[in-house]
Amino acid sequence: MSNDVTASAESKPLAVLRGKKKQEAQATVAGALHLAFRLGDEVYAIDILRIREIVEYNPPTPVPMMPASVRGVINLRGAVVPVIDLAVRFGHAPTGVGKRTCIVIVETVHADATQVLGLLVDGVNAVMEIADDSIEPAPTFGAKVNTEFIAGMARINGRFVIILDIARVLSIEEMAAIGQVAEQ
Repeated sequence: MSNDVTASAESKPLAVLRGKKKQEAQATVAGALHLAFRLGDEVYAIDILRIREIVEYNPPTPVPMMPASVRGVINLRGAVVPVIDLAVRFGHAPTGVGKRTCIVIVETVHADATQVLGLLVDGVNAVMEIADDSIEPAPTFGAKVNTEFIAGMARINGRFVIILDIARVLSIEEMAAIGQVAEQ
């Protein structure tokens, strides 16, 4: 897949954010900044304020009795961080490991506690500015398709970028199970 989604979008390289606080990075450009990444042939984005960091892929340590989408845990500077395979969570085949495979570390809130999670993705594209007026609501596909985790969709260079509501990507049951693993 080409990077046509980010080629002429108002994208900023990841280096723009290095050494800056998230709020400073947000003030760098007008509009909302999102981290764009790939899962298979699709491009997704998450609000940059939810991103803590991006780390090189290292195989997670498997944890028994976890949902299929939980690949295991990694040690991130002494903290136990559960790693979620977003492809599996969305009903696709597990993410294959390649040169660009990485883990996006995000922060989400569950039961009034901040939870740090790793999201396994095929590759990170760029940090891009997506204007609020270019984000359309998630489409309705009927009762059998769950779209509550989609915050919206933006059309960039003729392709859709699916903007995720990271707080809703995981079910409450999964968040509770993952929270128990992180506490151990």
